Amino acid sequence: MRATIIHGPGDIRVEDRDYPTVQQPTDAVVKVTAACVCGSDLWPYRGVKPTHKPSAIGHEFIGTIESLGDEVTGLAVGDLVIAPFVISCGECPQCRNGVTVACDRLAGWGGTDDAGHPVDGGQGQAVRVPLASSTLVKVPGITEPDDALRASLLTLSDVMATGHHAALAAQAGPGRTVVVVGDGAVGLCGVLAAKRLGAERIIAMSRHADRQAIAREFGATDIVAERGDEGIAKVRELLGGVLADSVLECVGTKESMDQALRSVRPGGAMGFVGVPTGGAEIPVRYLFDTNITIGGGMAPARTYIPELLEDVLNGRINPGRVFDAVMPLEEAPEAYRAMDERRAIKVLLTP
Repeated sequence: MRATIIHGPGDIRVEDRDYPTVQQPTDAVVKVTAACVCGSDLWPYRGVKPTHKPSAIGHEFIGTIESLGDEVTGLAVGDLVIAPFVISCGECPQCRNGVTVACDRLAGWGGTDDAGHPVDGGQGQAVRVPLASSTLVKVPGITEPDDALRASLLTLSDVMATGHHAALAAQAGPGRTVVVVGDGAVGLCGVLAAKRLGAERIIAMSRHADRQAIAREFGATDIVAERGDEGIAKVRELLGGVLADSVLECVGTKESMDQALRSVRPGGAMGFVGVPTGGAEIPVRYLFDTNITIGGGMAPARTYIPELLEDVLNGRINPGRVFDAVMPLEEAPEAYRAMDERRAIKVLLTP
């Protein structure tokens, strides 16, 4: 099969790999029908995160089950499934408490499972899925979604679930004012999540007209292009002299964390989901003095997918709008370049 491999900074290749097979009785083999490039994939692409050896990459995909191990339950060959961005057992204390990203048997796409077997990356033609019963989510009643539904289903594997996590951590809801820092796919999904939770006013911080348009479509009532002190002042002006009740940090840099934290009113809440890239530290004394609540981290997508899936299937949300480019798998190197150069918000790959 063909799969995307990262060799080092700026070096993405699509190469031949062995087609996956069932290795353990809890495995499934999924034929990938859609995958994508994530903003967090850009950290190794840019060299921020080291690549020590050529590795399969990609952690967001949907597809059709081709084969199953003898111990897999609740799934059948031919099912359309969504794969959250990590593998989880569903049985350990963390999974039972909904924190599937801290599973005792946690494994990631492109790494190895708890038995030491290699796990395929999501940006390929097929993937062996360990712990399939607890990891995969079946899409009921649909085997061949149209292009729009396919895109929205794919967002549930990561970016929509992550935006939802940020909104929950920031306590977005009815009567609350919200600021979203970051206009990538996660930030835009954060706008949609805040709207879905009933937020009254949503300010998207964005400097790009195409992203601003999607933010407004998703429910943003205001756009702030300014940054730093000017951005804080603009938020305060829009909100009648006060800062926001809820702020979503969806980037992961020191600058974005500072921008987000200084946009929260005393007694408000911030949810951070941007993958930290170094330098972004939490000023504990500032939190103490202002009584700001802060939460977030890695989103337990497997926990959130069922409720978000219901809204996607009912047409209440359409997060697939964050995909503004579709490319064949063979053009994965160009997909990375397009996102790195901000020529694309998020690229969907078709194997």
